[in-house]
Amino acid sequence: MKYKKLGKSGTIVSELCLGTMTFGKGTSEKDAIRMVHQFLDYGGNFIDTADVYVGGRSEEIVGEAIKDRRSDVVLATKVRMKVGENPNDVGYSRKRVVEGVEQSLKRLKTDYIDLYQLHVWDHLTPIEETLRTLDDLISSGKVRYIGCSNFLAWQLMKSLSVSEQKNAAKFITIQPQYSLLHREMDREVVSLCQEEGIGILPWAPLGGGFLTGKYDSLHKPDQEWRLVTAGPGEYYWENKALERNFIILEKVKKIAAEIDKTPAQVALNWLLMKEGITSPIFGARTLEQFEENINAAGWRLSEEHFEELDQISALPPEYPNRFIEKFKRDI
Repeated sequence: MKYKKLGKSGTIVSELCLGTMTFGKGTSEKDAIRMVHQFLDYGGNFIDTADVYVGGRSEEIVGEAIKDRRSDVVLATKVRMKVGENPNDVGYSRKRVVEGVEQSLKRLKTDYIDLYQLHVWDHLTPIEETLRTLDDLISSGKVRYIGCSNFLAWQLMKSLSVSEQKNAAKFITIQPQYSLLHREMDREVVSLCQEEGIGILPWAPLGGGFLTGKYDSLHKPDQEWRLVTAGPGEYYWENKALERNFIILEKVKKIAAEIDKTPAQVALNWLLMKEGITSPIFGARTLEQFEENINAAGWRLSEEHFEELDQISALPPEYPNRFIEKFKRDI
């Protein structure tokens, strides 16, 4: 396992982050705890969860798993989504964020959170209120660093600017959807993060399971898998089963066969080599999936294979990026 800096901080994290969204649903507590312990034994130290995962059950299981190894873990969780019926049980008001931290600390069986993340932008709460609250939580010692997730470029930049103006703590990471299938962040967010020193923690690095190679265009997933029903969500089959995505998948499978790796390992390893990426967040429903995914670390694709994947998955040249690139200055 290799390690990287967490954004501009001095904290070091493993190049793979263990995601826990399935803990308590799809993954039993026994298997989940075993995954966490094996991850730590492999040299991993970065674990991500959220207060909304399985109604808080994911945080409880993570807390149980790390209670005797807390100092070995860089622990990340999130706040924002609706967690109750009260109108203040959602969003980023000072009330919600403070209560959210206390509830997460209790479930996680710890007295501090290493990385506290805003799950998605809240259009109702002024970002000034939220950032001041987060800064106070850092001052209190309950939170060490802050980050965001699923933010647009302007939302991230506005947040950084407000923190600068108020002399408050700044986001050091962003957690976006990013994979060979989804490179929308390349339009603006990735270059912004590189300019500002923001660590990128991709979620769904396997495209919701699409890049594992278990599907092709003729076989729709069965009802036991989440890529099933049409709709606007990120995991719906009709939003994945695109010609472009199957072309990428075939390239991943071809390279995997050439180097005796699995498609999932190839897709994850491409991310490990991608400039600007800190730690892809991988999940697993079973111990077998965990073993497969953790073994994406410890080796590297050839430059030729990396470039093949990078080029076939790249977004088409778009304005204004192609215009800016045309007139780029150098000395």
